[in-house]
Amino acid sequence: MSAIIKFRCSGVGKLMTEPRSKSEGPLSVGAKTYVRELAAQAIFGVDFEIDGKALAKGIECEDESIALYNRVYGRALVKNTERKTDEFLTGESDLPDGDSVTDIKTAWSVATFPLCEDDIASAQRTLYQWQLRAYMRLWNKPRARLAYCLVDTPERLIGYEPLPLHVVSHIPEHLRVTVCMEIERDAALEALMIEKIKLARLYYADVIRDFDRTHGIAPNREWCDEGATA
Repeated sequence: MSAIIKFRCSGVGKLMTEPRSKSEGPLSVGAKTYVRELAAQAIFGVDFEIDGKALAKGIECEDESIALYNRVYGRALVKNTERKTDEFLTGESDLPDGDSVTDIKTAWSVATFPLCEDDIASAQRTLYQWQLRAYMRLWNKPRARLAYCLVDTPERLIGYEPLPLHVVSHIPEHLRVTVCMEIERDAALEALMIEKIKLARLYYADVIRDFDRTHGIAPNREWCDEGATA
């Protein structure tokens, strides 16, 4: 099993939290937890991401959200399907566009649609910021933005929630797109991101190595088979 990992742009922000004390080392407890989760996924060949309703809507309605964004901003952008990878990162930017990249998020409902950047939780904004910085590096763009779109939720996903939270096509389109953040590429922050990735890679390799050392040879099972019947 390879102990070399390339981090997804969508997850790299989880590495960037600063340790609360020197005893944590160069990576925070949260960053180490995330790295161990990635190691477990690699070891067992299972993606731990839970396919919830909000995620399902984001995937299913992505094209509709992009179309809404295009209409509001007078663009004709097409969803990118190219995955870019460098030595450290891998990802698919939604909309590379001239000198920028735009990442589209589809809101679950009216209740979760942000009116402005402050409506996005601080921790989530941090994850989005580093995701955009990773995209700027991979696509070599000087600018990036995040756009939230509000479109109708597929009926089968709504469940028992009130329909007015999910049926939104009657609302003027320009009210249903919020550009939540626009950032510029920053060499110092990008260098910090790469440094954290290097540290996370070392920790990931340690986790894989320790697992191989302790699990590489199947244990003698005679002790637990005593008295067992076929």
